[in-house]
Amino acid sequence: MKKFTLLTVTMLFCSTLTFGQKFACVDTELILSNMPEYKQAQKELDDLSLQWQNEVEAKFKQIDQMYKAFQAESVLLPDDLKTKKENEIIAAEKEAKNLQKQRFGNEGDLMKKRAELVKPIQDKVYNAIEKIAKEKNYAVVFDKSGEGAILYVDSKTDISDLVLGELGYKLNKK
Repeated sequence: MKKFTLLTVTMLFCSTLTFGQKFACVDTELILSNMPEYKQAQKELDDLSLQWQNEVEAKFKQIDQMYKAFQAESVLLPDDLKTKKENEIIAAEKEAKNLQKQRFGNEGDLMKKRAELVKPIQDKVYNAIEKIAKEKNYAVVFDKSGEGAILYVDSKTDISDLVLGELGYKLNKK
């Protein structure tokens, strides 16, 4: 009987704590889209990406020209020279693919630049969220942007405008 009473009291205490927790949500996409430094970082990344994409495309265009020239003259070339030209084309193609991977791979230059430019901004946003959550005693703050599992969010719980205010920005109404 004592165990049952203790278990009941413990369950009531835990359920009271659960009901006392406060929750909030933010829209990090909305917050970031209202931050000029994030827009600038995105523009810089887009420009760099375009520049590197043009560099990679130029390499592949050069390889295509090498291949077309090889096809046109291959009939007249001896076998050893054909093999040499084929190996040159294969090496150039491998080099272009390596450049593409170096620029756009999972650990490539673009990802490194993104981390360099965007991570400090994301950390700034996170710190503002954390500060507000502690001040307002929120147990959990959900991010409603992206493909989260939240199907409904009461607009009263959205503190995105408070986070923007904490960062010194105003919400741009769309």
